Order: sequence, then structure tokens, then C-alpha cells
Amino acid sequence: MVETLHVKPLTQEFLESIGFWWHTDPDQTPYLTDTLVCVSEAEANAYYEAANTAYEMMVAGAEHVIRHNLFHELGIPFNLVELIRDSWENDVHWHLYGRFDFSGGLGGAPIKLIEFNADTPTALYETAIIQWAHLKYNGLNEAAQFNTLYEALKENFKRLVVFEGDTEAFGRHYEGWKILFSCMGGSIEDEVTTKLLQAAANEAGFHTDFAFVDAVGFNDEEGIFKGEEQFEYWFKLIPWEAIAVEEGTLALTLENIIKNQKAIILNPAYTLLFQSKGMLKILWELFPDHPLLLEARFEPLHVKQVQKPMFGREGANVHILDAAGHPVLEKGGVYGHHPKVFQAYAPFMEDGNKERYQAGVFFAYEGCGLGFRRGGEILDNYSKFVGHVIKESL
Repeated sequence: MVETLHVKPLTQEFLESIGFWWHTDPDQTPYLTDTLVCVSEAEANAYYEAANTAYEMMVAGAEHVIRHNLFHELGIPFNLVELIRDSWENDVHWHLYGRFDFSGGLGGAPIKLIEFNADTPTALYETAIIQWAHLKYNGLNEAAQFNTLYEALKENFKRLVVFEGDTEAFGRHYEGWKILFSCMGGSIEDEVTTKLLQAAANEAGFHTDFAFVDAVGFNDEEGIFKGEEQFEYWFKLIPWEAIAVEEGTLALTLENIIKNQKAIILNPAYTLLFQSKGMLKILWELFPDHPLLLEARFEPLHVKQVQKPMFGREGANVHILDAAGHPVLEKGGVYGHHPKVFQAYAPFMEDGNKERYQAGVFFAYEGCGLGFRRGGEILDNYSKFVGHVIKESL
């Protein structure tokens, strides 16, 4: 049972004053709830350990895929394979951040990996800033959260320079390399999220700038530019699979830029391996019966199961099937043509009103931020963000 605490909601005026404009869903219901999930310190620590363990397994899974040339099995577009290999083989291509989705973790329910949003995960701003502000607005101890996400991002930006070394040494090794941050125009959520990451990079000590992707210049031999200024790093809040399918020429140009060592792309191309739902099947083969994992295969299972498209988002084209393969619940969407993965069903946790909760744990070198999504049996883009508070602080 999920225990919640009712609190005063943050006002729309306050949210808009800090740039959080996506506070209301298209059906005019609030995206942010007026409750907090109560989490014990032990449960928060368990989420932290689960994220760290899951990441180690993802790394082993990616190494397995690359070594055995299993890209097609994971639905990786052919025009990204070399880019993925190149980014995997050199430590300068540092994975900045991602978000694990878990079922369970509260009230004794076992934590199970649902998927890893490794490339362009949502809910960064909500997890890092909004839930912290929610505690402060209600006079609660704002430190009483498993939430060091913003600080962890700053530290990970420094690791672009020091790698596994001491991040305090960033200033001694930094030679003025610049990061250009980009997203598509027309989405205030993407723009604000990208600029939050830019702020973390600035505080880490980098020189940065921002440009919508349409204003970025790409050159195979010279690198990445805004106007006449060249940038050594490019952060793009654009999924790699979208670049591969919709911008094939850009994918080839980025491959050449990396081969010519003219720029480094964040998040690296190899994060697409983690992002593929096919990795769930790889992990099950490498770590059968691991307590964090659910059985996953490319063929239907003989238990209640969830059928997922390889690169779907926001619950689109997710189907829940019974043990005989008959649909119990289905969501439509635009990913119906993708190859499918079948994962054993794990129920989301429920509160006293039968509302269901999925935990999201951000990872930036280590587990660093917890938040929850509340919704139905299949979480979609109408699910609500729910912050949390450590119970021992109440």
C-alpha cells in the first residue's frame, strides 16, 4: 500500500514564475498532484541500490550486444551502428543521465525493472526542482528527499573532463571546451529542461550556449557550430532513434564528426542500446532470475505479460495480455510497426484509492533522484507526477 501525505498544491502563478508552464494536462487536469508519497529511508536506499545495480547490468548487456553484433535484435537502425560502436569504445563519450522506471519498492513490494529511459528521459525538472519546492512551500524539511539530481548532474558534467578522477580537479584540467545545448523549437518543456541542464553545466564550470537545432551548423570535417563559433560538445534533447529515422543525413554527418574527433555528443549514441526495450530480453538471458528483473523475451510468455514496442514512449502501443496471449488492456499509438518485446507483468503499487504508482529513479554516475508517476495500469502522457518525502522527517 502506498502511503501519501496531502499538502497544499503549488500555485500556477508560482510554477510559471520559475518556467514550469506544463503544469496542466490537455484535459485541463493538474499534472502535479497535491499529495506526496511517503518513503522510508530504507526504501529510498533500496531504490538507490537498485538503480546502481541495474546500470551495471545495462553496461554488461551493452557490451554483450556489441561483442556479438546483436544490434538488429534490439531494433537499432543500421545507420547508427558505427556511431554506437565508436561512442562505446572511447571514455570521452560519457553518459550524462537517464531514468530507471521500477514497479514496487514500497511496503515490502519487490523492486522490478520496467525499463530504462537512457537517452532523453522526461520529468527531470519535476524531480530535481518541483518536488523540492513542494516541500519548501508546505513548510516541510526540503532536504527530506532522495533527491541530489541537480548536484549529481553538475558532478557528471565535470566528469566529461576528469572521467573517473576527482571532480574537484575539474578546474586544473579544463581547457575551455564549450557545450552547445539544443532541442527542437515549439516545446516549452523541452526548452526549459534543456536550459536546466545548461545551468548545471555552467555551475560545473563549462562555457555553454543554447540554440534550437535548426540554428546549429554541422560539418563533417569541422564539427558543430552556432554561427561562426565552434563547440566541442553538443547536447541534444532529441532521441537518437528519431535522428536515425527522420534525419538520416544528420546521422551520417554526426558519425563523421565523431570519427574526425571534432565534437562529442551528449547523451552518447550507445545510450540507444539501453533505451531499446530489447535490452530487457538481453538482461534476462545474462542474469536469469535476478531479483530486479522480470522475464522478458521476443516471443509471448505463458504468464500475464506486457507487450511493448522496441522504442515506444508514454505507454503508446503497450498491451497487457493474459497467460494465453489474449488482450486485457491496450493502448494505441504510432509505434505499432516496431518489433515487440514481451515482459512478465508486475503490478504497480496502489494507494487507498486504487491509484497506481511507478517509481522513477534518475541515474547520473549513481542513483540520484526519486519521483513517482501516478495513473492507470498502463501509464501514459496523462499520468501525474507525484513528489515524495522521507517519512522519518515528518
